[in-house]
Amino acid sequence: MITIVTGTGTGVGKTLATAALAVRSGPGTVVVKPAQTGVPADEPDTAVVARLAGCPVAEFTRLADPLAPDTAARLRGVAIPRIGDHAARLRDLAARYERVIVEGAGGLLVRLDTEGGTLLDLAAALAPVRVQVVTRLDLGTLNHTELTVAALRSRGLEPAGLILGSVPADPDQAARHNLTELPRVTGLPITARLPRGAGDLDPDTFRARAADWFCGPLSVHQERLPEREGR
Repeated sequence: MITIVTGTGTGVGKTLATAALAVRSGPGTVVVKPAQTGVPADEPDTAVVARLAGCPVAEFTRLADPLAPDTAARLRGVAIPRIGDHAARLRDLAARYERVIVEGAGGLLVRLDTEGGTLLDLAAALAPVRVQVVTRLDLGTLNHTELTVAALRSRGLEPAGLILGSVPADPDQAARHNLTELPRVTGLPITARLPRGAGDLDPDTFRARAADWFCGPLSVHQERLPEREGR
């Protein structure tokens, strides 16, 4: 089974959501990042997932500049794989692993190749797939989330649900209302709520707590963790 993890933008918590999904999926899971750009000084996204989830990871393309993959490639005159190439490699991994989790770069329509191919195109090429949309709770999230969900549905892809990538311990008014507004405007369930600061947990604690972040009842009361935006 292939799961695509996309987000409503950059920095919404896709990497931590991917790691939590990998923990929940258990043995036989591999996590893939088709395109990594602007590699952090400390560790790239795949290294974060490997550290927190303890699962195999793969990275198809790495580009130094913190830009969309096609922009970063054209800037340096680098040839990068096309969507069809990514799809073929992912199908090969799906034949060898029970579960393949694919973390996108940025948002759904960020171009992954220099021919205009996006994560949406990749998901459509791999269908049927499960798609999880990682989003925020703060002001502005309703528009961004609805646009992402609408783009998926325009290609016949029904998302499995919404993952809240960085839930504050003390939600403000917008965040409290968006806990119910997000499911209402998208017609999708909230399938997981990652507390802000989850990425600062040590791996053993992250793995022990990850299951509790999925499918629980909606509540504005979250466990308190060190405050830091999700990756």
